[in-house]
Amino acid sequence: MVAPLVPLYLIMILVFVHYDVVFLLGTGLTESLFLPHKDVYIEYEQASLRQLYKAKMEELRAEGQQSSESSGTIGRSKGAAMASSHQQISVTVVTEFVRWNEEAISRCTLFSSQPAAIAANVRAVFTCLLDQVSIYITEGLERARDSLTEAAALRERFVLPSVSRRVAAAAASAAEAAAAAGESSFRSFMVSVQRCGSSVAIVQQYFANSISRLLLPVDGAHASSCEEMATAMSSAEGAAYKGLQQCIETVMAEVERVLSTEQKVADYRSPDDSIVPDHRPTQACSKVVAYLSRVLESAFTALEGLNKQAFLTELGNRLHKGLLNHWQKFTFNARMMDKAVMRGFIKGFDAAVGGAGILSVSHLLFADDSLDFRWDMADGIKKFIW
Repeated sequence: MVAPLVPLYLIMILVFVHYDVVFLLGTGLTESLFLPHKDVYIEYEQASLRQLYKAKMEELRAEGQQSSESSGTIGRSKGAAMASSHQQISVTVVTEFVRWNEEAISRCTLFSSQPAAIAANVRAVFTCLLDQVSIYITEGLERARDSLTEAAALRERFVLPSVSRRVAAAAASAAEAAAAAGESSFRSFMVSVQRCGSSVAIVQQYFANSISRLLLPVDGAHASSCEEMATAMSSAEGAAYKGLQQCIETVMAEVERVLSTEQKVADYRSPDDSIVPDHRPTQACSKVVAYLSRVLESAFTALEGLNKQAFLTELGNRLHKGLLNHWQKFTFNARMMDKAVMRGFIKGFDAAVGGAGILSVSHLLFADDSLDFRWDMADGIKKFIW
């Protein structure tokens, strides 16, 4: 009963040996067939990634155009704002870029066995991702900046020095619309900045989890890729910085507009029947604080860490300077002395100290009650800034 099993056992051994030989021959044949193309394979991979990116951008532009047309917007600035809103930076799109890159990296590792070759191919493919993300988020930030620029142009258009009451009323209404456009553009840019930061974080996480381990075996490859990543994101950083400066200008322009139109000369005068200053907030103060609370809410959400600190510090300094300049217009108390006595007092004091420029701070010497600058407004602003 045992004898018939021996040939079967030998046959099984021969089959396995034959299979191994065929496998080795097939592997060698495959390598010999693809060997001339291995050196140029990475170029085809890069071309494929660029083609995918181009098709995606065309798809997004078509969707944005279709959404803009279906909304039926009228007017150049409003239409541009709507088109910009439909082309906001999307974290989902960046995630798709990363997925394409991850698939390309996995194919590269199949065609290479040497660490140096793998690292070279991985760097080439990862550079494609850096270029794609950099262009995408930079263009998104620039579109958001265009909205801020258009809002600034609207503000300048409706600043009229001296006109009739009827024209002034129309200009005031247009200025309100321009202010609303500026606030909307501010929020839109903050959303773009937030999504830009999220997109960069996705790329950094992908680099740390998937790319680093393939580059570390080769000296200098990891450090070079880190430098390339920083360089690629520098254009987006520049666009974000310029946009944040425009956001500060937008806020300051609206604060100055509200104060100049809403603040009355009598707001800082003490009541006739009392020597105690009135600390109730004026209408101008309340409107400024309400405006700051709205716009800074989006800034708190979008910015983080040192970016938030730097933005709020710069805005706080600008607000402090602007409010001081505004309050200086209301420092003179007409009930203390007439203009002739006041002028003589200032001139005499300035001459006594040798013309040391005391005129710029002379209100501190005689406008006692005018220094009560409605600090409820300052406290309200401080709550949002510091």
